[in-house]
Amino acid sequence: MRALALATPLFFIRTGAKMKKRKICITQQDQARLEELLLTAGNQRERSDLAELAAELSRATVVEASGIPASLVTMHSQVRLKDLDTGEKMVFTLVYPGEANIEAGKISVISPIGTAILGYAAGDEISWKVPDGKRRIKIEEVLFQPEAAGKP
Repeated sequence: MRALALATPLFFIRTGAKMKKRKICITQQDQARLEELLLTAGNQRERSDLAELAAELSRATVVEASGIPASLVTMHSQVRLKDLDTGEKMVFTLVYPGEANIEAGKISVISPIGTAILGYAAGDEISWKVPDGKRRIKIEEVLFQPEAAGKP
């Protein structure tokens, strides 16, 4: 697993019809915690990472934890991703910024890949424009999801 491969290009711009048209789903609890994160960021809201997260939250469908399918990426979900161009597979857990630790496979929700996978499900493909072209990632499987495990 080469975790740094996803973290290295820091300036992703999400593009692609699939991402712009599809609604994402998040739990009420995740919404509340993420909105609190944005509120406490205060003057830092001009940062592109926080603006991307705010944009995702504004288009999300919010549901109770009991209504979330087990294949959906929520906070603290562990997911297996596949780089569609290289075939490389990676396993990450989506966490809040203070919990992030790339060496332990924990990526922040405000990282480009973290914001991108929140609310999407196994089987979804996500594309980004990067300085040297595009990156395409597929969510292969949600290995663990707190809501499905009864730990919302």
